[in-house]
Amino acid sequence: MTEAAIANPPVHTGGPPSLPRGTTLLFATAAGASVANVYYAQPLLDALAREFSIPEGAVGGVVTATQAGCALALLLVVPLGDLLERRRLMVAQALLLATALVAAGLAASLPMLLGAMVLIGLLGTAMTQGLIAYAAGAAADHERGRVVGAAQGGVFIGLLLARVLAGGVSDVAGWRSVYVCSAGAMLALTLLLWRRLPRLAPGGGRMAYGSLIASMFALLLRDRVLQVRGGLALLMFAALNIFWSALVLPLSAPPYGLSHTAIGAFGLAGAAGALAATWAGALVDRGRAGLASAVALLVLLAAWVPLACMDVSLWALVAGIVLLDLGGQAIHVTNQGMIFRASSGAHSRLVAGYMLFYAVGSGLGAMAATAVYAAAGWEGVCALGAGVSATALAFWAATRRYAR
Repeated sequence: MTEAAIANPPVHTGGPPSLPRGTTLLFATAAGASVANVYYAQPLLDALAREFSIPEGAVGGVVTATQAGCALALLLVVPLGDLLERRRLMVAQALLLATALVAAGLAASLPMLLGAMVLIGLLGTAMTQGLIAYAAGAAADHERGRVVGAAQGGVFIGLLLARVLAGGVSDVAGWRSVYVCSAGAMLALTLLLWRRLPRLAPGGGRMAYGSLIASMFALLLRDRVLQVRGGLALLMFAALNIFWSALVLPLSAPPYGLSHTAIGAFGLAGAAGALAATWAGALVDRGRAGLASAVALLVLLAAWVPLACMDVSLWALVAGIVLLDLGGQAIHVTNQGMIFRASSGAHSRLVAGYMLFYAVGSGLGAMAATAVYAAAGWEGVCALGAGVSATALAFWAATRRYAR
């Protein structure tokens, strides 16, 4: 293949052929690298609280700032994937994200930090969800669940590694270096995306931007599967963020006093969740989304039993993390496999509408977690998480007949 062919891959205008494994891997890697930026702050909350004099009960607002950026991205930016050529859009977003990361690393005040976090949430989410919609559009019908599952698996691994990398780099060189190093990594990734991603004709035709955004809300109003799966996403992501936003607070305090590296390493216990991506996506491809949903939600609820036993043994914490991430990842991939159930020129708008529920759930979960921990300790956090997980299971049972 010539250099020109690599730099200017052919435009796919008809039904896409099977996606090469290398391209699927690139989608997964890029999505994982993008989403990691949104989660670097979680294991650093205690350091950020000390640096900017943020009260313990309010430090979850740093995570909420990134989720506010996520919501803006989903409302205003992600739908552009149906209007613009996606490869150029991904490259532009990667360059802007690198700039926002540098701004976070250089923040001299709390307002500057929060502003940078909003931008990181906006651009990191726009790029991550844009890549998932991009992968769905590039995949053939018979492999869409698998390809989306692989891309989502990359997102999940990126999320887990974000906690480990943020903790380790922060212990060695301070929290600011986490964002500066990530900016450099995003710049390196930009070139690879430009050279290797396929070019796809936009699915939204010549629709005006205002009409594009309006059509996303029309999808939210009329698509019952999107509504139900979005409701599940809101509750599931709230449960995950209740746990991860609060975890650093007890583990960094006596009697544990763990370093950021050690706390971040607990995230690796959830790597089994990445395996659920392929499993759940394959079940959706075979029409077994109901089974995948039931198993995932039961596992999500069961996870809070060992998590509540952290004071007894840190091994119980590890077991709970495995279950929590396994259940959360499986339901997320099942949700996305169902909303991408057919070829469509609206993949970007579908994922944007779906992930709006994610942004709301994640933001509420982060705020509630640190407030409840300040008032009721770890037991209160686990009770809250179990309650939200039980609500998700009840919601699925009550609405499953509407989402077939």
